[in-house]
Amino acid sequence: MKLLLDFLPLILFFIVFKGAEGHAEAAAAFSTEHFGFLVSGGVVGAQEAPVLLATLVVMIATLAQAAILKLRGKKIDLMLWISLVLVVTLGGATIWFHNETFIKWKPTGLYWAMALTLWISQAAFGKNLIQSMLGSELALPDLIWLKLNRAWVLFFAAMGVLNLYVAYHFSTSAWANFKVFGVTGLIVLFTLAQGLYLSKHLPPEEDSKP
Repeated sequence: MKLLLDFLPLILFFIVFKGAEGHAEAAAAFSTEHFGFLVSGGVVGAQEAPVLLATLVVMIATLAQAAILKLRGKKIDLMLWISLVLVVTLGGATIWFHNETFIKWKPTGLYWAMALTLWISQAAFGKNLIQSMLGSELALPDLIWLKLNRAWVLFFAAMGVLNLYVAYHFSTSAWANFKVFGVTGLIVLFTLAQGLYLSKHLPPEEDSKP
């Protein structure tokens, strides 16, 4: 359930964007009629309608995500709060100014926030958040935990830069594809590479006695 909630905004963004992109004129007319009051000038063009509608949906989905967790008495983690602030501010700017550049910065803001959180927690407070999350499942030397934390810091920092490169050098449609498939694939590959690296440092399992 939590995994579905985590990916719901991303999935909805992609579905709405691709659906509206295939029917741009109808999406523009629908957006102007129902959400014109949210945009400067009150009129949404066919070129901008897909990303504006997708942004509006992802804003609602992220707000709903936080509300559902709150109603169920669950803790809203720091990353969700950061994501919520970014999607409301940058998404709102995208809709009002008819400019998809703002929402394209949202993933970078989130990646860099995650990198900073991991780095500052370790550097300033001596707390390794990766170890806090996985330490009960993996027995690793402190040096390996430190390297693991640094690897994730660098990965998220690099992902933020890569997102901006794709955003500014490719079409919005290509960026949306990268946001869903490219990012997911890179995270899976990085996680697998980390798993292979960690397997070399795990203590050998003791033979079970009869």
